[in-house]
Amino acid sequence: MKQQSNQTVKISTAGIARRNEKFLVALRKPGTSIGESWEFPGGKKEHSETSQQALKREFREEFSIDIMVGDLICTDTFVNRDQEYELEVFSVRLISDAFVLREHQEVKWVSLYDLKHLPMAGSDKKIVYCLERMYLSGDLG
Repeated sequence: MKQQSNQTVKISTAGIARRNEKFLVALRKPGTSIGESWEFPGGKKEHSETSQQALKREFREEFSIDIMVGDLICTDTFVNRDQEYELEVFSVRLISDAFVLREHQEVKWVSLYDLKHLPMAGSDKKIVYCLERMYLSGDLG
């Protein structure tokens, strides 16, 4: 008999850093569920923090850099290991770019066109779709 899940929806954040017409993405190290996939940096919100605080913490933990969090630019949902997540995507500005890679093997700046061709987790592909819609509507000029 299948049990019903009483889990609540969790919040996952992603930060979109942009320079000219390129976006920051990072390549995960092998050995995780999304290992060797490109992603927009971010992570899961802990109970006592806001989504913006979670994003700042994740950038510090994963790259040893500080960011300024801007506007919420899109939201979506995804499921990972039977857990539902609300994805909150914010624009971010890097305070520095002296990256120390802890959970990633590479970072790079990529055009919107090239983003569509990178191997990414489903949640990150949703962000690319959101960015593409914003670009086509003129909101990402």
